[in-house]
Amino acid sequence: MTSYLEVSEPRPHVRQLTLNRPERMNAMSFDTVTPLRDALRDAGEDNDAWVVILTGSGAGFCSGLDLEDAGMPPNSAGLPLSRMAMRAMEHFSELVPIMRGLPQPVIAAVNGPAIGGGMCLSLGADIRVAARSAYWRAAGINNGLGAVELGLSYTLSRAIGSSRAFEICLSGRDVGAEEAERIGLVSRTVPDDELLDVCYELAERICGFSTHGVAMTKKLLWSSLEIGSLEAAIDLENRNQLLIRLTTQNLEEYIRSRKEGRDPVYDD
Repeated sequence: MTSYLEVSEPRPHVRQLTLNRPERMNAMSFDTVTPLRDALRDAGEDNDAWVVILTGSGAGFCSGLDLEDAGMPPNSAGLPLSRMAMRAMEHFSELVPIMRGLPQPVIAAVNGPAIGGGMCLSLGADIRVAARSAYWRAAGINNGLGAVELGLSYTLSRAIGSSRAFEICLSGRDVGAEEAERIGLVSRTVPDDELLDVCYELAERICGFSTHGVAMTKKLLWSSLEIGSLEAAIDLENRNQLLIRLTTQNLEEYIRSRKEGRDPVYDD
């Protein structure tokens, strides 16, 4: 299998995964998705990786499914069409739950078009930062299919609200970077040539905190999207905070570092 993924470490403890098929706008084929799934899982199991950055090479983030040749799903030889089709869908759709389940924050550096599955992939990240050239399109509706896949029916409404999510998905229109920032689809929009540096600075800031505290914060933020009441969220927060407080010396280290005029060093 040819790998269309580049793995690098641009800063200490920062793992960058770059979709590397620029001639196809980093389209999603099994040759792209399988290495990405493996690299995400590897990052999640690497205690030296504290933040993950996902981006695309060239002029695009990800143009969605490769409509010319997506290839065949792994381990599908001999399967009937019904089982092969389901295996293919599950192979792609597992990307977002894998991203959500990582202990590290995932930053999507959206450097250009994020179309179809590429839009869904960006919504799987915890934080999205956009280049001015970026835009999003839920392209399934334009292709005669449904607009929502890879968890988009869940993630998009929670990111920007139901009315905007319905309108974007049902119209099949493009959402530019400035609108994306205005409606909360991304945290911020920056010049194209500053995108990665901005993401590196954000990653380095996160790396300065307790990795355990960061991981627990991410876990609770995602869990609270599924909680039905304020009281339930507060109950989880209380237990989360007490767990960190009682099982680490992080607070004591922060107090010492303030008195000594230095940055804290957390060993969790």
